[in-house]
Amino acid sequence: MSQITTHVLDAALGIPAEGVTVALQKRSPEGWVRVGKGETDADGRLPELGPDSVEAGVYRLIFATGDYFRASGRTTFYPEVEVLFEVTGPEHYHVPILLSPFAYSTYRGS
Repeated sequence: MSQITTHVLDAALGIPAEGVTVALQKRSPEGWVRVGKGETDADGRLPELGPDSVEAGVYRLIFATGDYFRASGRTTFYPEVEVLFEVTGPEHYHVPILLSPFAYSTYRGS
């Protein structure tokens, strides 16, 4: 059983990024299909994103970073961040991002 989770940290402020809308999509032969959507909690986490179990395939997380920064009175160069990754087997896939108004990074978490 594969599960996908994420965590967003505001690296500019050194705090969790609460209130970031995140969409989870899966690539299909017809295009991208949304399989989940949510908003990060006070700890910057989205522990339940999509179904309890996802099939193998290519997925992407779309983070609404522009909305997050505007809500705190800041501007950003990246109005949206997309992270593509591949689910290959029955594991937990944790895909966090470190975010600032003019940069971001991601990695495979645990």
